[in-house]
Amino acid sequence: MVSMVLITLKGIFRDRVFQGIMFTAFAFLLIPVIASLSMRQVTELSLTLSLSLISFILLLLAVFLGATSIWKDIERRYAFSVLGLPLSRQSYLLGRFGGTAFFVLLTSTLLGIAAFVAVLYSSSIYPSERPIVWSTMALCILFDALKYILLIAVAFLFSTVSTSFFLPVFGTIATFLIGGVTQQVYEFVNTPASASLSPLVKQLARYLYYVLPNFGAFDLKVNAIYGLPIPTNGIFLTVIYFLVYVGVVLSAAAAIFSRREMR
Repeated sequence: MVSMVLITLKGIFRDRVFQGIMFTAFAFLLIPVIASLSMRQVTELSLTLSLSLISFILLLLAVFLGATSIWKDIERRYAFSVLGLPLSRQSYLLGRFGGTAFFVLLTSTLLGIAAFVAVLYSSSIYPSERPIVWSTMALCILFDALKYILLIAVAFLFSTVSTSFFLPVFGTIATFLIGGVTQQVYEFVNTPASASLSPLVKQLARYLYYVLPNFGAFDLKVNAIYGLPIPTNGIFLTVIYFLVYVGVVLSAAAAIFSRREMR
């Protein structure tokens, strides 16, 4: 499986995705200029733009790498030659996922460094009354990466049941959009304001809350921007949630892929 991880990384570098990401990272040079337009909250705006740019780039990686990796291998018949080797389908799938996830972590690290430089430069020109908690910013970037690794796992699950790239791509995008509001919907159906909803709708919303991914738990942008403390228990539970959810999704994907007919 380790060899499959390395092959996946080499394939990503060969497709020049990494170079494209590094080119996109030059947008961080514009952040101090744009943030300076807000004379009162330059540092806060710089943090907001930097973290939002990282999140956007990681989303693109999760969708286009996670949702098309298996499909491209089958379309190019590369998967047939690889699976002809003494390598199980489960090892192939997990190796592909591991390589893609590692690339996302590597990219988030490099983008995080660029964000740190942009924020540091902005804060040196226009000092903020509110101190920057660098550790919270780093934790925010890390949990953003974990969020998109979870999304990649979902994309791989879609790839194992589809023969085209439409379901993995659009299914991954839909999962991202839905997963971003599951927490708000769950909180709403448990408030008196939802009294007009039928019990069936409320129960369905509760079931979907536990089935669909909750990406809101990984969002620490507000804490990083305003230097708010992060509850340790919440961080621990989110990590456990990430490990369990990814494990369940990958297990389901491996089970489906092992029974899939290759043509």
